[in-house]
Amino acid sequence: MSTSAPSGAVPESRREWILRWLRQVIASGELQPGERLVERDISARSGVSRGPVREAIMILEQEGLVVSHPYRGAQVAPVSGFEVREVLVPIRQTIERFAFGNAAGDPDLLGRLDGIVREMQSAAQRGDTDRLADLDVDFHEAVIRAAGHPQTLQIWRTIQPRVRAYFLRDTPAHPDPDEIPRQHGELLDALRTGDPATVDRAVTAHIGLHLDR
Repeated sequence: MSTSAPSGAVPESRREWILRWLRQVIASGELQPGERLVERDISARSGVSRGPVREAIMILEQEGLVVSHPYRGAQVAPVSGFEVREVLVPIRQTIERFAFGNAAGDPDLLGRLDGIVREMQSAAQRGDTDRLADLDVDFHEAVIRAAGHPQTLQIWRTIQPRVRAYFLRDTPAHPDPDEIPRQHGELLDALRTGDPATVDRAVTAHIGLHLDR
């Protein structure tokens, strides 16, 4: 394992802390696809006992960030361009076209999204790609939550870790760091119209951008 855990107090339960850290080092590419997650090594580097580490790895496997093989143990799962195009993008299109259409014109949602876009602008100016990825997820999840359909939100959350991993790896592909807040500002403008057709075109085009990367 090529990285070490951040120092400092552990604010959450040990399992939640090690889970959050492992998600981050996988999404950022510090742990490469195919790299093994050895409980003993992770425990030694992080100072977290092997029980919480084992539980965290099991959750990561459920989230699709880790795969387990007989005799080889747990390894970081790849996020391939093929999977993005053929699986993640179509699922997102279905979920988000439905959610954005149902949430269009919601004034409380518009206020929350405006705040997220402003935070995106600040993160882009700082070059904070981790924060941009988090805010990207926050933007889309806020809309899905506002649509008011728990099953849709549940489906989104099953793919969200892999979507976030893609967002984080995709951010450096943007030649201008302001492109991400600008794209989400355009989505917000479409939502402000309250017109379902305008919203549908905007969200379809937005998610379709990932087909070209």
